Amino acid sequence: MKNYEVTFIVDPVLSGDEIKATAQTYVDQIKKEGFEIIHVDEMGLRTLAYPINRRNSGVYFTVEFQGPNGELIDKLELALRRDERIMRFLCIKLDKYGVKYNEDKRNGLIGKVKKKEKKSRDNRGRGNRGNQRRGGGRSQSSRDGGGSKSAPAREKEAPAKTAAAPTPEKEAPAKAAAPAPEKEAPAKTATPAPAKAAEKEEE
Repeated sequence: MKNYEVTFIVDPVLSGDEIKATAQTYVDQIKKEGFEIIHVDEMGLRTLAYPINRRNSGVYFTVEFQGPNGELIDKLELALRRDERIMRFLCIKLDKYGVKYNEDKRNGLIGKVKKKEKKSRDNRGRGNRGNQRRGGGRSQSSRDGGGSKSAPAREKEAPAKTAAAPTPEKEAPAKAAAPAPEKEAPAKTATPAPAKAAEKEEE
């Protein structure tokens, strides 16, 4: 059995019943020739990439079918060309990958996009990449020591941290009590005066 797929665009000016009747005409023609209809997909009204017959949109239909040979294709394409209600069409023969793709699409394995949870700005990690280059892999919040605390909360903790840390003034008297040993200055060696200056003095 060979698998085929025909996609066609119906003129959107027609009423809803006429559009469905147009699609049903070709489904009936395919069945009449002894082919088995696997799936009919009404994709609905879609915007066209470029105007066709002064229309900017069209109603898309896709019919997937299988049969013993491709004798029907020529007849089907001739009928689609003659029909003024059909704006464009495309008939293709499906290989095993096309059949598998269509089957997966019908079962919902293809085409569904999983919604990702929105991350807050703090957890996006946008700044982490830059900080890894500059600050050794630590994030801004871990460098500040504040985690996810706001700026005012960090400012309140900052005075408390400075009060707990020993100040250099308190340590200074302890260091002053023990006098530092004096280092002897290196003795300067007399450099010989230039020869010309010595001759002038002799004269």
